[in-house]
Amino acid sequence: MLQGIRRTLGVAPNQKDPVLVDTLRSLVEPMRRDDPGDVRDRALICLGFASGCRRSELVALDVGDLSFGDDGLEVTIRRSKTDQEGLGRKVGIPYGGRPRTCPVRAVRDWIDLSLLTEGPLFRPINRFGKILPSRLTGQSVALIVKRWALEAGFDPALFAGRSLRAGLATAAAKAGKSERSIMKQTGHRSVTVVRRYIRDAEVFDDNAAAGKGL
Repeated sequence: MLQGIRRTLGVAPNQKDPVLVDTLRSLVEPMRRDDPGDVRDRALICLGFASGCRRSELVALDVGDLSFGDDGLEVTIRRSKTDQEGLGRKVGIPYGGRPRTCPVRAVRDWIDLSLLTEGPLFRPINRFGKILPSRLTGQSVALIVKRWALEAGFDPALFAGRSLRAGLATAAAKAGKSERSIMKQTGHRSVTVVRRYIRDAEVFDDNAAAGKGL
């Protein structure tokens, strides 16, 4: 019976598009440098991509979980879906080559503007531009990605909060990074999931239909 259901409905996951580097640049391009909401969103999107964090991990970050250094930003993920005991793990975020999409500079800009010294890193902002003391939700990440996707001319229905995490994994696979390095950054426990990103990234590599004079 289960096999019949799978044949009828299919078993392919309903995936959203990954936010790749070119897409990321388009998302942050219209963001204003002096608007609290825009500065926060740029930090969230750039850090969400570079860290490969799950959206729940991203919004759970506190200011105290960040450590800036010469090599970049060190982020402590204190608890995650695959770490229910709270052993934690550290993720390194290197400086980017472009100031607008550099995750380290984006997070520093947000902290400098918000003057946050403790508590939640990513917070709601009301319509008067006041930063609230509460924490963004995982759903907020999805809404922020969709909002800027629409602003950049993309179909927001194609993107979700996990598009940032998927984008990092896919971009890393395209760049030839190893399964181990991708899993170390994203915190994936399943090699099968990571290999799916690698397969997607390599779909045009050594393609049998290429060079046939079509």
